Amino acid sequence: MQIDIEARDFPLTQALRSHAERRLRSALTCCGEHIRRVAMRLSDVNDPRGGADKRCRLQVVLAGLPDVVVEDTQADLYVAIDRATDRAGRTLVRKIDRRQALLRRNDPLILD
Repeated sequence: MQIDIEARDFPLTQALRSHAERRLRSALTCCGEHIRRVAMRLSDVNDPRGGADKRCRLQVVLAGLPDVVVEDTQADLYVAIDRATDRAGRTLVRKIDRRQALLRRNDPLILD
């Protein structure tokens, strides 16, 4: 799985990169054979004004399925990363399960 992490308008620290990669691998491992690439964009929406303004946007490029895009905005960037990766993992499992169910329904000879 190719992972691309980019911070916009602030420096991407090694600690933040490590946390993001660890969370992505943990949340998406179950669907790894279906994933081509993951792009994570981190941004500070309000800059110095404060508030819930740290955004994590994930785009998961899949083989044979439409991309999954998940976004979360929180006051703490680590929380935004955690929530976005968890939601992406749940969405991928649901999408892949639906695809496999459709394949089984259309071809009764397919055994999982």
